[in-house]
Amino acid sequence: MSETNATSETSANSETSDVRDTIRRVVTTHDADGKAVVHTDDQVPMADFPGASEWDARSAVLWTTGAVPADNAGDLVGGDRPSGATLSGGSVLRVTELGPGFTSLMHRTLSIDYIAMLSGELELELDGGSVVRLRPGDVAVQRGTNHLWRNPSQDTPCRFVVSMIESEPILIDGQRLEQTM
Repeated sequence: MSETNATSETSANSETSDVRDTIRRVVTTHDADGKAVVHTDDQVPMADFPGASEWDARSAVLWTTGAVPADNAGDLVGGDRPSGATLSGGSVLRVTELGPGFTSLMHRTLSIDYIAMLSGELELELDGGSVVRLRPGDVAVQRGTNHLWRNPSQDTPCRFVVSMIESEPILIDGQRLEQTM
């Protein structure tokens, strides 16, 4: 089967699978001649959020890096590297889905997070009192602040992509703000 046909077949199969249960992941690399090639084209299952199976929240870790900056020359284990919410010294890319009415605990991670909304609505509440509603196409940059996530809908899940990259600790008046998740 040619590379074009293999890609077309995978795309067709992706369209018939339940998009709520898997995320298609395409990872590229270089061949021995330095040409760009597809390393993997697979489906990553959505699963209970790590350490929180009692929550109505699921995620699929799509890729991680063991360090920042990333090693694009040889590190091809990003789909299999264990991670929590964040990865010490590295980065985590995941798709997260929160069920209707879901509200997280107030928490802080020692990371900079880039969140892009895919579907539904999501509220970002900060411990200073601000509440911002995000809709599909919106992006939030979460910079290690104490926050919670809320799906304000009572009948529709919300789904977003988040890239979390470890950050330096935050010091306020000489006091270190600790990670709480």
